[in-house]
Amino acid sequence: MKNDPIRIGINPISWSNDDLPSLGGEIPLSTALTEGKAIGYEGFELGNKFPKEPAALRDLMAGYGLDVVSGWYSGRVAERSAKDETVAVEKHLRLLAENGCKVMVYGEVAHAIQGEPVPLYKRPRFRTADDWKRYGDNLTAFATFTLSHGVRLAYHHHMGAYVESPEDVDQLMAHTGDEVGLLFDSGHTYFGGGDPLAVLDRHIGRICHVHCKDVRPGVVRLARNRHWTFLESVLNGAFTVPGDGVIDFAAIIDRLKTHGYTGWLVVEAEQDPSVAPSYAFAKKGYDTLRNLLDRATVGEAA
Repeated sequence: MKNDPIRIGINPISWSNDDLPSLGGEIPLSTALTEGKAIGYEGFELGNKFPKEPAALRDLMAGYGLDVVSGWYSGRVAERSAKDETVAVEKHLRLLAENGCKVMVYGEVAHAIQGEPVPLYKRPRFRTADDWKRYGDNLTAFATFTLSHGVRLAYHHHMGAYVESPEDVDQLMAHTGDEVGLLFDSGHTYFGGGDPLAVLDRHIGRICHVHCKDVRPGVVRLARNRHWTFLESVLNGAFTVPGDGVIDFAAIIDRLKTHGYTGWLVVEAEQDPSVAPSYAFAKKGYDTLRNLLDRATVGEAA
């Protein structure tokens, strides 16, 4: 609900996958927006099919009565200066800021293998304390710039990238300032080897955005044991929507509400829509989160 401190949005990846266009690439954006609105979602994160000009985006979303939640930015702070990054981000940052977004999803794509035909264990890593310090200082400087435009950097720990495991997240938080917010992704936390609730508790003061995806543990184990790529893991069903896997979203929402989190819960579960029909799974994700939020609110009132 619009006046709730925690709102529910969705990523268009449930309908079409930017990293793997064969998954729903033929589904028009209008279908995603129409179905998402009908289900009850209040906003969408951006994808490649959305307008790139602020006014055009604003007009499109207003026509559906939906908000712009945020949008992924492919950053390369690991290999270029914060100053260079501020130039590269300018157009995307303006698109978000002029559409009322408070956070920007930051994905570190330098040397990342998430879209490459390379097993996940070959992902890049920071090897030394100096590596982490350089990266943290550079990232904090860049985040200071985005925050000066009213948009906080929400760092997306991600399979196949420098920051994947819970230990990586710990290092990232230790080497960056508060300007750098954390995007907590339940599915990537689990796949990365962590207990989602433990990671949430450890860094809840820095969490400014939440991606809600569930996991199928058997597929995650196969992905690790058989040295699958990230996209092979997605195609084989490692991820799903809240309520369709094993992650305890009731506990996650309880922790967030107790801490006073204000922001978005975004259903973002990479799947093949021909196997996991978009509307049905998007509705299951929404209904799961809506029921848990409503139950938690009733509990508070009591």
